[in-house]
Amino acid sequence: MSSFAELLGGFGTVLSPENLLFAVIGVTLGTLVGVLPGIGPAVTIALLLPVTYNFDDPIPAFIMFAGIYYGAMYGGSTTSILLNTPGESASVATAIEGHEMAKRGQARAALATAAIGSFVAALISTVLLALVARPVASIAISFRATDYFALMILALVTVTSLVGRSLVRGLASLLLGISIGFIGLDGVSGEPRFTFDSPMLFNGIDSVLLIIGLFAIGETLYVLVKGSTRPGSVTPLEPASGGFMWLSRNQWHRSWAPWLRGTAFGFPFGVLPSGGAELPTFLSYSYEKQRSRGRKEFGKGAIEGVAGPEAPTTLRSPAYSCRC
Repeated sequence: MSSFAELLGGFGTVLSPENLLFAVIGVTLGTLVGVLPGIGPAVTIALLLPVTYNFDDPIPAFIMFAGIYYGAMYGGSTTSILLNTPGESASVATAIEGHEMAKRGQARAALATAAIGSFVAALISTVLLALVARPVASIAISFRATDYFALMILALVTVTSLVGRSLVRGLASLLLGISIGFIGLDGVSGEPRFTFDSPMLFNGIDSVLLIIGLFAIGETLYVLVKGSTRPGSVTPLEPASGGFMWLSRNQWHRSWAPWLRGTAFGFPFGVLPSGGAELPTFLSYSYEKQRSRGRKEFGKGAIEGVAGPEAPTTLRSPAYSCRC
């Protein structure tokens, strides 16, 4: 009973007008900075850390940090959808279908379903975390090397459903990615791997650099070449529909189930030490691609391919809470 009373007291503290204002400020700042390509939530929090130096009470600072984190996570989807440039690795799956929707003039719907999906997933995961934090934390600290190995195998297996039409090119990309991941110091022995005796490679290659190189630079060169040879094929922005929050009734109908399924994929991986939000986002995208009603539109801008993967991207913060 005391735990329940403490939980209610915590909600009462968080829902005070002053702390809600700090949450709004944090989300706004996080979204504004997170929109910049290549700046993820960790970098955003580091940049905005001086904002909280003069706080007398740590509670508003933590609330603002949480708002900055969630805002930055959503901000990465904005560049993924509009520019095909993910701000972090967890937004790669969103860029696959989100940018195609933007090219078809449905940028409003793509951004709206990403925002609502993030909100729904964050709300559900926060409530679930408050209820099951203690037993899940005990599971998290009991993870062993075999468990991590099983999760890595699961992550690699999911790639086989995303290789497209060419299995050879997909597996070649997978092996290239694994080879790049090997670069750096071994976590167990400390021995350098594929560093070529260069101290600059001891920390490995940052995933943000790979994302910018693969998506931002590649997309820029593609647009330059395409623009110099023929007119662009981007459809003008569709006029605002009569639906609620820029989503038509059909789009709402196609989005609500992927939001919930994405939350179901993301919450277990968010609270366990499984390496981040990349695995559940691609699991969600793979499931929607194979099982959703709009699977025939995948590759051309299916809204399920944005709603599903966007929900798990906001569920990494429960992992930090559980591990602490």
